[in-house]
Amino acid sequence: MHEQRTFRAQLAIATQRLTSAGIDQPAREARHLMQHACALSAAELIGEELSEMTFEQSSAFFDLVERRASGEPFEYVTGTACFYGLELECSPATLIPRPDSEVVVDEALTRLPLGRTARIADLGTGTGCLLIALLKNQPGTTGIGIERSSRAAQVATANLRRHGLSARASIETGSWDDWTGWGETDLIISNPPYIASDIIETLDESVRSHEPHIALDGGADGLAAYRSIIHLARSQMKPGAWLVFEIGYDQGKAVTSLLEKAGFDAISCGQDLGERDRVVSARR
Repeated sequence: MHEQRTFRAQLAIATQRLTSAGIDQPAREARHLMQHACALSAAELIGEELSEMTFEQSSAFFDLVERRASGEPFEYVTGTACFYGLELECSPATLIPRPDSEVVVDEALTRLPLGRTARIADLGTGTGCLLIALLKNQPGTTGIGIERSSRAAQVATANLRRHGLSARASIETGSWDDWTGWGETDLIISNPPYIASDIIETLDESVRSHEPHIALDGGADGLAAYRSIIHLARSQMKPGAWLVFEIGYDQGKAVTSLLEKAGFDAISCGQDLGERDRVVSARR
């Protein structure tokens, strides 16, 4: 046996490569990349550490390591992301679901009627993470995701299938401007583009260079999407329905003001785990 070809030895080489590239938690990421490349569980990898990797396994593994070392986000390298305890398909056509967004789901769940059927719409659904988390946690719900990117819509559709939700929800490719289901929906949730245009170039390189700008760019002040959705919701949402937004950490007052001026009530602003404003909800 050639020691340098064992899983353990290759793991050490990969960890060193990721360390030199400035990746946080390089050993942890190297193990996860090896599990992904070789289709091994954590326990299986432990059992294989002293075995030799095949050429195909090693090649596939180090291809992933080099992509990660170049700065490509881990979730794009593996094609999966975890959100609200769910594993989701993820691609460069979609934003990467983040833990901060889980409080948006928490807030929306408090607005859904317990023990009754309800209809949900997710505007700008991306991976479908918000919609899917709500559907999985409220069995009496059905829903739709609206997504203008056809590639992102394909990812969301695949995630509905992955979680056995295709009979309860669908993904529609198009703009929320053209969507006609406002009046049949009990709750509308959205994580719209909310980064001001001139701020995008100052974002972390992994976001700026890899995540889709169409899902980030919220116009000159970051509020363009909120204005659009609130304008449509004011005239088309049914009375008593809820609107739940993810917002940027400094947008709580601005989005709350837009909702107040549009005549919404029961408006509230909630924080994420870092105690930053992250979610605004309002009733039509």
